Amino acid sequence: MLKGHRTWVFANKPAIIATAVVGGPFEANGRLADEFDLLHEDLWLGEVSYEKAHRVLLEEAAFQALEKAGLQKEQVQFFIAGDLINQMTPTSFAARTLGAPYLGVFGACSTSMEGLALSAFITNYGGADYILTGASSHNTAVEKQFRYPTEYGGQKPPTAQWTVTGAGVAIVSPKGDGPRVTAATIGRVVDMGMADPFNMGGAMAPAAVDTIEAHLRDMQVDASHYDLIVTGDLGRIGRQVSLDLLRQHGIEIDEERYQDCGLLIYRDGQPVLSGASGAACSAVVVYGHLLNRMRRGELKRILAVATGALLSPLSFQQNETIPCIAHAVAIEYGGEA
Repeated sequence: MLKGHRTWVFANKPAIIATAVVGGPFEANGRLADEFDLLHEDLWLGEVSYEKAHRVLLEEAAFQALEKAGLQKEQVQFFIAGDLINQMTPTSFAARTLGAPYLGVFGACSTSMEGLALSAFITNYGGADYILTGASSHNTAVEKQFRYPTEYGGQKPPTAQWTVTGAGVAIVSPKGDGPRVTAATIGRVVDMGMADPFNMGGAMAPAAVDTIEAHLRDMQVDASHYDLIVTGDLGRIGRQVSLDLLRQHGIEIDEERYQDCGLLIYRDGQPVLSGASGAACSAVVVYGHLLNRMRRGELKRILAVATGALLSPLSFQQNETIPCIAHAVAIEYGGEA
């Protein structure tokens, strides 16, 4: 099962039997609007706070996925999910609604693939019949916590990114139809000494490269093994930095087959500066757009590398640098490896 130093290979290839993605008004105007199961016209979602609205996003995605899979919430053995807000309260309160045994995970914006990797590990060994996993974020709730309230009107530099309002979930099972999880490489914390919370992409790029390099080495394949390698939310700055670093490390990669979720979700002209970010960024793009492409036969084999910056408001106030991480999951559909 363990291959190389930090890659799991799943002999039973657990299936992603259902997915669902929910978004907000900015996502409704984005490039991938048609890939969402549900889109909202405002950021409040009928709630009295953005944090409560954040909880609703995840609940809605979870129930949409359960309906697609033909399951009741009582049939879910484990709910593995997380978000960016203090103590992951939106996810924990959604878990209260779902009532399933709950494992809250925090990997910042890498949470989506951390949860998928753990779900595949558990189901591969027969530890569950159905696991619901996902990640979510809410633009105004996250901006308020990590930067400034949007009402403040603070100006941002070109390196900054736009937090996605959304939630993406998947139901993983050892049996059933759907894209298969074949391997996962667990990231390690990489800190290159960057401390600017408005340049997350640049800070996370070395962690993405470290995990991609480890995955290719452990699996004994090159980048061309995958139809697409997609990072979570490096944005324009981070993607270019990661490409440069990969080439410095002797890894040749076709730029057309190396994309970033943060550059896929929004249209040109939307004021997102360097691109999208947030725990929902990779979750909604992978569980929506990319798995839909796999189902249509456009992609057979992808490597999803969700990236996360493990800072907090307190660590920033104490002048700490930004430790980062990336988790990679290999997904296949339509044939054997």
